[in-house]
Amino acid sequence: MNTYKPALTLLFLAFFFSNAVLAQGEKPLMPEEQIVSLNQFMDSWHLAAAEANAEDFFGRMREDAIYIGTDKSERWLRDDLRKWSAKAFARESAWTFVASERNWQVHLDQQFAICDELLITWMGPCRATAVLTWEKEGWKIIHYQLSVTIDNEKIESFKALQEQP
Repeated sequence: MNTYKPALTLLFLAFFFSNAVLAQGEKPLMPEEQIVSLNQFMDSWHLAAAEANAEDFFGRMREDAIYIGTDKSERWLRDDLRKWSAKAFARESAWTFVASERNWQVHLDQQFAICDELLITWMGPCRATAVLTWEKEGWKIIHYQLSVTIDNEKIESFKALQEQP
């Protein structure tokens, strides 16, 4: 019977800690200050594009970051996006995206954050997802995906547009 004690103890501890995590809810609780900080980071990133500040915009992305744009061909590594968008950043404003809604999930270790945001853009409303990681210098974007939204009742018309040359 002594051979079962370690296994039962481990089982009990696993049950206890899993229930403790579940008791906190699906998302980890986080201080409001961290949400404010993350929102400021994303707002500043979008502002850098609006002000055509390439150093600040690309500096907030990890070197291996991926940016997925609205065109089906757009899957950019950070430095490739920088080259492609150089003309846009040479203007007074590269592009302007303003978040009207943003939702956050932060990993339990507070080293990894994901947001989804609703954006006001020149294309109309867009949705985006950002994945951030905590680095020595602070938050960095590792993945960003931008999507144009379409109302469900307009999807057939949208599909017809896609079929046109």
